Amino acid sequence: MYTQGLDQAGKNDAGNKDQETAEQLAAFQARIDAEEKIEAKDWMPEAYRRTLVRQISQHAHSEIIGMQPEGNWLTRAPSLKRKAILLAKVQDEAGHGLYLYSAAETLGVSRDQMVADLLSGKAKYSSIFNYPTLSWADIGAIGWLVDGAAIMNQIPLCRCSYGPYARAMVRVCKEESFHQRQGFEIMLTLCRGTGEQKAMAQDALNRFWWPSLMMFGPNDSNSTHSAQSMAWKIKRFSNDELRQKFVDITVRQADFLGLNVPDDKLTFNEETGHYEFSEIDWQEFFDVIAGNGPCNSQRMAKRRNAHEDGAWVREAARAYADKRAAQAAA
Repeated sequence: MYTQGLDQAGKNDAGNKDQETAEQLAAFQARIDAEEKIEAKDWMPEAYRRTLVRQISQHAHSEIIGMQPEGNWLTRAPSLKRKAILLAKVQDEAGHGLYLYSAAETLGVSRDQMVADLLSGKAKYSSIFNYPTLSWADIGAIGWLVDGAAIMNQIPLCRCSYGPYARAMVRVCKEESFHQRQGFEIMLTLCRGTGEQKAMAQDALNRFWWPSLMMFGPNDSNSTHSAQSMAWKIKRFSNDELRQKFVDITVRQADFLGLNVPDDKLTFNEETGHYEFSEIDWQEFFDVIAGNGPCNSQRMAKRRNAHEDGAWVREAARAYADKRAAQAAA
């Protein structure tokens, strides 16, 4: 999840190539091949740094924007227990965003700049969060499908070649695994309930299935930077490999729930041991990434308003920090 940013070319990826010698690049790649962790103060190619900034900042933005579709149901959860669990989950997502912004800052980019890029529309976030949550079952579908896809993508990131990112992902993945189980449990409860409740679960699966498959990014043949990111061991598996693994696992879970995956061409290939599925509507994917999804404008409007409403908190924190610094200097 959140590697969609790898397919957006940076304008200045070649900025310092003339200053990077063949010996430096070879030595850096040798460290990568030897499974050494690259740390913040280590030398690294500019393109490696920029790729990480794009990916980690997009990941952080996704965690923060991703609070909105679930927050939409905090006041409408069907029980106090469900509300408490969902509140804890949304809080987890905020924490993930903070871990990741901190990891990106080690690469020399400021949090203010990353937030400004998001609010201006220059930076992107995962396409999945531009879809509405129309029923309580959607909260279950997000946990089961969206967080399930996230785990599929993020567990390999615990072995990312960049140390600060890899270490941040260890805690993130542990928490996301609980989110996935919570979502599946919601779906299981609905499927074991009334016919109306099971129909609600089926409707949520119908609407979130294809956007969840899009989370892994374009097909490998159309993924601009995927090969290089795998060579640098930022990524460990290709988009298509992760998507196939997700389908193979999730279809069996849907069968257990008694739900039907919304794909008439879905079949199990006995020879390969994998499920074959229909081609994804990539036009929808690129439309959403471009800002034309069902909730793009709503999500960004709320984020901008929240940023503006919180200005006084940031100003107070800065004033307090300045006061403490002045006292220390005196």
